[in-house]
Amino acid sequence: MSSKPALPARYEIRPLGPEHAEWAKAIVTHSNAFGSPVWSVIWPDELTICNYKVFDTLDHMIDHQIASGLSIGLFDTEYQYKRPESAATGGKLWWDTTDLSADGDKLMAQMDFPLLSVALSYDGFVPFDMSKIAPVGAVLAGFGESIHALEALDKRDPASWKPTGPGQVLMRNATATKLDEGGKGLMSHLARYLMRRAADQGFRGIQIEAYNDRVTGVWSNPPPPFKGEIVSSLNAWTWEHENEKGERAYLLRPSKQDLNKIYVTLREEA
Repeated sequence: MSSKPALPARYEIRPLGPEHAEWAKAIVTHSNAFGSPVWSVIWPDELTICNYKVFDTLDHMIDHQIASGLSIGLFDTEYQYKRPESAATGGKLWWDTTDLSADGDKLMAQMDFPLLSVALSYDGFVPFDMSKIAPVGAVLAGFGESIHALEALDKRDPASWKPTGPGQVLMRNATATKLDEGGKGLMSHLARYLMRRAADQGFRGIQIEAYNDRVTGVWSNPPPPFKGEIVSSLNAWTWEHENEKGERAYLLRPSKQDLNKIYVTLREEA
C-alpha cells in the first residue's frame, strides 16, 4: 500500500486560538465566495459584496468552533509578509469592506498572514446557538435549507450515531484553504491529522457536510482503520426546495455540484 507524502517541514499544524479567528473567518469566506463550486457559481456578478456579507455573519460559527479547542489550522513557518506592518503583528487582514472594486485576487493579497488552511470543528453535544447562525443562511442562499435536506435524507437511526454526551461525535463545519495555496494537498493533510487527533481524544465518529468533490473524496475515503460513508446526498441542480408555504424553488442553480453528508467511523462501538 502506497503511503501519503509527508507534510513539508515548513508547514505546521496546530490548534486554532481566538487570535486566529479573523484569519480563519477570512479564509472560509473568501474560499466560498470565489472558489466554491456552489456559491461562486450562484453569485458570478456579486462575488465581492457577497464575500463581505458572509464575512460579517460568521463570528459565532468561527468563535464557537475555535472555543471548543477542536479546530486546527495549517501554518507556513516560512511565510513572506507582503507588508511590514503585517510582520510586526505576526499577520494581518487588510480588507476594507467598503471597497466594492476589490476582486478576488486583491482580497487574496490582503490576507497577509501565515495561516493557510483550516479545519473547523465542534463537539456534537455542544451545538451552535442557531439564533446566531441564522444570519449565515440569510446571506448564503440555500445553505441552511440544503443542510436540512441532507439531514432529512439521512435514513440512519439517530441513536446509531448521535452523541449522548460530550467527546463522542465531532462535527466538522468549514474546511477551507487560501485559494492561492490550492493543489498542494493541505486540506487532505489537515483532514487526516484531525481524524487521528479526534480518535486519540476518544471520539468515535466525525460528521461533515462536503460541498466540494475533493473534500468528499478525502473524507469518504479515510486512512485505515477509519471508515467513511456517504450517508446522504443531493445534487445542487436537481434539488428542489419546498418552503413552509408550499412554494418550490431550485435554490442552488445554476450549480451542478453534488452535496454529501459523510460520517467517518473512528472506532466501532462494542
